[in-house]
Order: sequence, then C-alpha cells, then structure tokens
Amino acid sequence: MPRLTVCPLSRLPETVASCGARHLVTLVTAGMPVTRPAAIAPDDHLLLGISDITAPLAGHVLPERAHAERLIAFVRAWNRARPLVLHCYAGVSRSPAAAYIAACALLPERDEAELARTLRAASPSATPNARLVAMADAVLGRDGRMVAAIAAIGRGADAYEGETFSLALD
Repeated sequence: MPRLTVCPLSRLPETVASCGARHLVTLVTAGMPVTRPAAIAPDDHLLLGISDITAPLAGHVLPERAHAERLIAFVRAWNRARPLVLHCYAGVSRSPAAAYIAACALLPERDEAELARTLRAASPSATPNARLVAMADAVLGRDGRMVAAIAAIGRGADAYEGETFSLALD
C-alpha cells in the first residue's frame, strides 16, 4: 500500500532508511543545506525552497502557486511502489501541508475534511502551512474546501519538532 511519510530534517536519513523510500520532497528555507540520502536518486528528489510563512516577509520566499504546481506534478509522477518521504525543518508545518496536498491530489474522490482529520489523527502537532494549502486548493480546483478543512482541524499541539508519521493512500 502506498504511503506518505513525514519527518523533520533531523530524522531524514533514518526515516528514508527505515521505510525504504526512493522518492523525497524537501521543503526548507531557500539556501538551507540538505544532504539528500544516497537511496534517493537526484531525479526522485523535489526541493522547494520556501519559508514557513503565510504572508510576505522581507528576505523570505512565500509559498506561491508555482510551488504547489511543482509539488502536485511530482507526487502525481511518483510510481507509489515505495513510500514517499516529505520533510521540512521541524516536520510541523510545511511537510504536513505537503502530505495533505499530496493526499488530496492523489485521492481526488476523497473528502478534504476527512483527509484533514486523518492528518490530525496521525500527527497531533501538525499545523499545515495555510498559504501552501491555499495555493494547492486553487491548483486542484477544490474551491476552498482544502483551506476550510485545515482551518477546521486547527493549530496542532505545540512542538519544537514533530514526530515522524505516515498516511496510507488507500
């Protein structure tokens, strides 16, 4: 069964190794050095240099529609033979947002609110980046339902770093 696995940067090597992933999405501040695990081929790694912000801020990269388009194209091209790992610095905001977006893109028949509740159950600390979700909502034509679903689950529990979690795509 295909899975999306989310982790913080500090747990990236062990997460890729333990789940056997061969595809990776990295969402970190532009210019942050990240070492791609050897098991991930360069063409199977998407790096999005975006800041964890929801409004413009000098010196930072705001998530834009083009970032959501690249993410959606990458996950749709993923063969689903092995898990896909998504990570950001803390595993709390950008990567949970990306996992939610991936689930919505890959499971178009599934209800956005149901997927958001599944995300919350898997990660009590997840606070998906609302701007990235809004950009993907527009790309996927979900008419604000993704945004509303993420707003409905609210802010996650305070955490310096999120726990690694997975979402099954069944």
